[in-house]
Amino acid sequence: MTLENDIRITQIDKTKQVATQAAAELDWPDLERYRAENENLKASVTDKKRTVFMGDSITEGWSLNDPEFFSRNNFVNRGIGGQTSPQMLIRFKQDAIHLNPELIIINAGTNDIAANTGPASPEMIIDNICSMVEIGLKNDIRIALSTILPVYKYPWNEKVTSVPDRILEVNTALKKYSEKHSLIFIDYFKSMVDEERGLKSAYGVDGVHPTKQGYEVMSNVVKNTISGIL
Repeated sequence: MTLENDIRITQIDKTKQVATQAAAELDWPDLERYRAENENLKASVTDKKRTVFMGDSITEGWSLNDPEFFSRNNFVNRGIGGQTSPQMLIRFKQDAIHLNPELIIINAGTNDIAANTGPASPEMIIDNICSMVEIGLKNDIRIALSTILPVYKYPWNEKVTSVPDRILEVNTALKKYSEKHSLIFIDYFKSMVDEERGLKSAYGVDGVHPTKQGYEVMSNVVKNTISGIL
């Protein structure tokens, strides 16, 4: 094998690596994450009505922390760590609507405020969440909106300022929107907030993500809110 051939093969390998990385980056909303699980779920035969939880790492970590809470209630977890509301909006049909649930519970916005995918105003967050609601209602699926959990500051982006004020603005708008459109409103915030408007230390690992005790509080809030509604 000549040096020229060696160079050509190396270049081909590098091109393949770049193409693979580019393909992964192009799947910005991570549509591949649950694609296979969704197909299996749609093919399964069950008389039970399912509820889909759409969210980020707070949602994703919930079923890892308490899998029985999801399995015994026929809850389906579609959380992806780090995601923002525009990413969820893109995958909303695939990961929620097409599973034909009775109810979809949306928890979004904290990573938007943390600027995970760039700066986002409260209005942008609310627009994305409301767009998901509109899609759900047009498909005759009940929608529940839940509050952003309390956060005082984001440990991975401390440049973001006025975090409690931004969270309050979004939560207040979501509550008003829920009342206006007769949606279920799930308020985690008031049960988990401390005197500085951050997450109570017993309920948070890093001031953002819930502990086991934090998830227990959230589970009780969900059960008490939707019990008798479905």
